This record gives sequence, C-alpha cells and structure tokens, in this order.
Amino acid sequence: MDRSVEQATMRRVAWRLVPFICLLYFVAFIDRVNIGFAALTMNKDLGFTSAVFGFGAGVFFFGYFLFEVPSNYILDKVGARLWIARVMITWGMLSGAFAFIQGETSFYVLRFLLGAAEAGFFPGIILYLTYWFPARYRAAVVSLFMAAAPISVLLGSPLSSALLEMEGLLGLHGWQWMFIVEAVPAVILGVVVLFYLTDRPEKATWLADDQRAWLVAEMDAERAGKRVHAKHGLMAGITDIRVLALALIYLGTSAGLYTLGIWAPQIIRSFGLSTLAVGFLNAVPPTIAVVAMILWARHSDRTGERTWHVVVACLVAAAGLMLAGGAASTLAVVAALSLVNVGISAAKPPLWAMPTMFLSGSAAAVGIATINAIGNLGGFVGPWAIGWIKDRTGSFTGGLVFVAALLVLSAVLTLVVARSGRRAEPAGATAR
Repeated sequence: MDRSVEQATMRRVAWRLVPFICLLYFVAFIDRVNIGFAALTMNKDLGFTSAVFGFGAGVFFFGYFLFEVPSNYILDKVGARLWIARVMITWGMLSGAFAFIQGETSFYVLRFLLGAAEAGFFPGIILYLTYWFPARYRAAVVSLFMAAAPISVLLGSPLSSALLEMEGLLGLHGWQWMFIVEAVPAVILGVVVLFYLTDRPEKATWLADDQRAWLVAEMDAERAGKRVHAKHGLMAGITDIRVLALALIYLGTSAGLYTLGIWAPQIIRSFGLSTLAVGFLNAVPPTIAVVAMILWARHSDRTGERTWHVVVACLVAAAGLMLAGGAASTLAVVAALSLVNVGISAAKPPLWAMPTMFLSGSAAAVGIATINAIGNLGGFVGPWAIGWIKDRTGSFTGGLVFVAALLVLSAVLTLVVARSGRRAEPAGATAR
C-alpha cells in the first residue's frame, strides 16, 4: 500500500512542481547570460574592451554573493511562494533596464544590482526541493531542474541572435530589443508564482489526503533520521568546513558554466561566422549536455555514489576547455565546447545532493546559500580572467586553460572532502 501511495505521490509532486520551476530557471538563466549574445554588437556600440565586458559580466556575482545567504534565510522563514515571486519580478525589471545602459558605469551598476536581485533564487529552489522530495529522489530531480540551464542556451541562443537582427527598429539597437523582450517573461512568471507555488507539503490541497499524509510523514521521518548526525543551527551552515570545501568545488564548476554562457558566442564567432550561425551552433553543446546530465544524475541516484560522479565530470569539462583552447576549426571548437557542457552539467546534480546529507533546518538553508554564494564567485573569476587574458594575448587560449585548472582543483577537492567525511562521520552519514 505504502509503495503505491509513494509512487503516485512522487509522480504527482514531480508533475506539479518540476516543469514549473524548470521554466523559472530557464528564464532566469537566459536573463543571466544573454549578455554574451548582446556583446556581439553591444561592445562595439558602447566601446567596451574584452576586459571591460568580462569584468561587467562577472560583477553580477558580487551582488549575488553579498545577498545570497540572507535571501535564502528569508525564503526559509517567509516561504518560497512570496520570496521567489519577489526575486523574479525585481530581476525581470532590472534585466529590461539593460536596454538603456550608456557606458561602463551603468553597465557595472546594473550587473551588480541584477545579481543582488536574483540572489536566493537558485539555492532557494534547491532548498525548496528538499521540502518535497526524499533524499533518494533528489539528484534526479535536481538534474531535471538544472537541465533548464543548458536548455535555455539551446533555445535562447537562436532567439537572442534573431532579436539582434531587429537593429534600428523604432530607433533601438538589436541588443536593446533583446534585453527588453527577454525580460518580460520573468515579470509575468513572478506574478504567476504567487498563485501557483505551494510552500510546504502540509499545504498541498492538490494532493489526495493519503498522498499528503504519506509525504508529510516521510519528510518528517527523514528530518528526524538526520538529527543524530546532521547540523541544524544557523552558524553550522556557515562554519562547517565541508560547506566551505563544497563552495570551492562549486566555484570551479561555476567558472566553467559562465565561461560557456558569457564567452562561448564570441569564441565561436572568432571563426568568422555570422550572428545567426553563432546562435545555432551555440545551441549544439547544451543539446548533448541535457541528455548526459539526466542520465548521469540517475546513475548517481541508483548507485548512491556522489564523489566520483563529481570528479569524473569535472575532469571531462577541464579536458574540453583545454581542447577548445587549441581548436583550429569551427567543428573542433563546437565539439570541445560540447565536452565542456557535458562535464559542467553532469557535475552539478550529484554535487548538490551532498550538503543536505549533513545539514538540515536553518543550517541547510544557510549552508546551501553559502555554497552557492561563494561558488558563484567563479562566475566572476572565469569570465573576467578570460577577458583580461584575451586583451593581453589576443587569444582565448590562456583564459580557457586557467578555467580548466580550476575544474581540476574542484575534482581534487571533491576527493579530499569525501575522504575527510569518511573519517569524521559514522557510516551512512556522508556522501559516498
């Protein structure tokens, strides 16, 4: 009886929540990285060098870093429905405001404010999923949620490149139209969140009584089972050495992710292709990555193994970056970027399954936000380093090698965390 109720409940919860939060992340990621496509024409219009663009693209993550932890803590207290709606509406309005930047200062200020506005969204959703899905389902569900990032590149690349072709319409540049059009869905969906999301299983009137009772009991039992080993207090989520180590691991994967999101269009464009051709070719790597990520996460859930699923994926991404740095043709660079996409995408779901194995309650809310806040500084380090190195060398190669080294460091740290965790915790208390 319980097994049939479990299957029906998980199926109902998954269909109710996962497609919607994937849509939210899809829109979020487009607004976060569409600056990479805008750069194809905006940089020339505004006189931005590669270093200026790289710094401005990355300064987003300073705002993100400063407001991530308080934002996730507030979400845990006031509920996901209200707070995610606030996040989406404010970031949508700021994203649209990029159509009116005039130079370096306004570019930097708006990127910082956009990061501050969006802070709390991603870790908030990761935390939200822990309210609804038992640990044995979590990596697979997170992989479906995170598939929205490569899908946003897959669908957003042709869309963004097409919007750039609206050059001169009503006296606006194509990149201005791109920012305006792509900002609207975030504001609309922010309003929808208020009416659609349910904060906790206890409030899920869309579940049958027996389904709701089973889910509430299951999640209560899981939290109770972790109380022996898991840390709960607010400070535990900030000071646990494993949280800080996971943050550094995530920093390498973020550097790789935003290198792709922000610089891949220009890397492909360097082979002399048109804007539309860049848009379609940039959609190839994430297409492959979506499938690989979901299969890799399911294998991680099925085997219960997390460590090597992160390590191998990070090394694959690092190899792809090295190959991209030496690519001599369009086909070679797209193949190399596909490898990077696969590795980066596959590493994240098993990585995000780790912190809730030793944190719960307020510690989980703050710990997840801390990992994401510090880790996403890689979104500054990677893009900025590539722009800075390119201005000095005239090539993307040095910057790509630098980001590859960060991913190798992530792989090594993952092994260190796993080994120290086995020494420090009783059996079953740590990620395998």
